[in-house]
Amino acid sequence: MFCCYVSLLKKKPLSFRNKLQYFLVKKLQISNREAQKLLFEGKVSVDGLVTAANISVEPEQEIRLENTILQASKTFKYIAFNKPSGIETTLNKSIDRNISRILPFDDVFNVGRLDKASEGLLILTDDGRIYDKILRNENKIEKEYIVKLNRPLDHLFLGKMRSGVEIMGRMTLPCKVEFVDEYTFRIVLVQGLNRQIRRMCYKLGYEVTSLCRIRIGNLQLGDLKSGDWRFFEISQVLKSE
Repeated sequence: MFCCYVSLLKKKPLSFRNKLQYFLVKKLQISNREAQKLLFEGKVSVDGLVTAANISVEPEQEIRLENTILQASKTFKYIAFNKPSGIETTLNKSIDRNISRILPFDDVFNVGRLDKASEGLLILTDDGRIYDKILRNENKIEKEYIVKLNRPLDHLFLGKMRSGVEIMGRMTLPCKVEFVDEYTFRIVLVQGLNRQIRRMCYKLGYEVTSLCRIRIGNLQLGDLKSGDWRFFEISQVLKSE
């Protein structure tokens, strides 16, 4: 039993699975030694460059064994969409007034969501790697909103929104809040609780009459009209990409 426990402790992390040698072994059904030989002999190239190193490779990179393509290069789509109010953030075609009825894509998914009554910037992609990178709180990707209320706001309201409000049994994280006009404020979140802004305002005695997301990371909604979309570079959202 003790020996089994020690062997478990010595197991290597799974990071080797994105290594070139591992890819060759799995793709060609060969041994590690045979894969190493192919690399050493300069028969393998990644994105057109011959490599003898056991480098990390990604799903979008082209990998060749001499003139044979083992993995074709893939170009991911990153789409900025201005979701109109009244549209459900879902690609489920059985639900009325969903975003799939507006967008000309059937191979993407939404990263995060906006509730039906809200509007503004929504990201869609076919790159599954970026979902957690954008949505996880610890990655601190900012989401900025313009919010209009049903009655005049005051400095007490702004202060409480900044410091955190208890909703659904937990305190929201401190955030940036700025006065815009008598009924309107700007808020920047790194958190993404369900209907967070609406719940925070309701807890403080206000009702949200309109909510628009205008920024995710450095990606701005800009002059994109309601219901329109455009492609963007993922580096606008993820600095490390």
